[in-house]
Order: sequence, then structure tokens, then C-alpha cells
Amino acid sequence: MPWVFKTEPGECSIDDIGVAGAAGVIWEGVRNYQARNFLRDQVTVGDLVLIHHSSCAEIGVAGVAKISAAAFADPSQFQPQSQYFDPKASAEKFAWFAVKVSLVEKFSKVLTLAELRACPGLAELALVKKGNRLSVMPATNQQFDLVLFLTKT
Repeated sequence: MPWVFKTEPGECSIDDIGVAGAAGVIWEGVRNYQARNFLRDQVTVGDLVLIHHSSCAEIGVAGVAKISAAAFADPSQFQPQSQYFDPKASAEKFAWFAVKVSLVEKFSKVLTLAELRACPGLAELALVKKGNRLSVMPATNQQFDLVLFLTKT
């Protein structure tokens, strides 16, 4: 199943994912229960992910990654210095999960949110719907393929 992961490039960009190499980068800090459930219950090794940059100058899909490690305890919840620290979390009982992602392709240019919204075939993509933008969102194979097609035109 393909996914859309939304990130702020200052925290984890498509370039950061590329630098991590085959080992992948930890996709941590997800603190929404629905997004957490996707990571924990549905995201699997090998799944492809559209990486969407938000809260930046160039908002849009910057490339494709793949899941290189399945869900595990998000290490940031145990780190008091982290903005994602959860004082209730312990090794035995924790709420938050992370995965690892590795780079498949960085697009030559960001496919903007406006371009995504202008494509009728993407009208049902959660990313383009108002009030429905989680940091982890499922996409259909057709939506994923259409986004890739748009990057080539």
C-alpha cells in the first residue's frame, strides 16, 4: 500500500532521507493517534511513500521513499530533551511508534500542493482535502501512480 508522509523539511527532508542511505532515517515524532495506528498496524516494509514537505517555502511532494524497517517504539518518547518526550512512556508500556524510511527518488522539482489540487484524479487524496492532513496518510495505487506521472510531465 502506498502512503503519504508529511514532514517539515527543517525536521526531516527528502535530502535527510537521502543522506541516511540504505539504512534509512527514523520517521519519529508522530503524535496523532490515527497516524500512529497507521504506522503501527498497516505500514509495512517495502511500502512506498510520497514525501510531502510542509510549513516551508516550497510546499509539495518532494520525492519517494520506501519503508525499510517496520514499526518499533519511537525512541524520541524516551528522551527528556526531545520535543516528543512522553513522560508516561516506558520500555514496557509506550504509545508511540516509528518506522525507518530510505530514499527511492528525489524529484527534480517539488510537485506543489496547488498542482496536486488541480488534478481531478487526486480529488480524493487525503493530502489535498482540507482538515484531513495527518502526518501519515494512505494513498491508493492509482493516486500514487498519478503523482509519479505528474512529476514526469
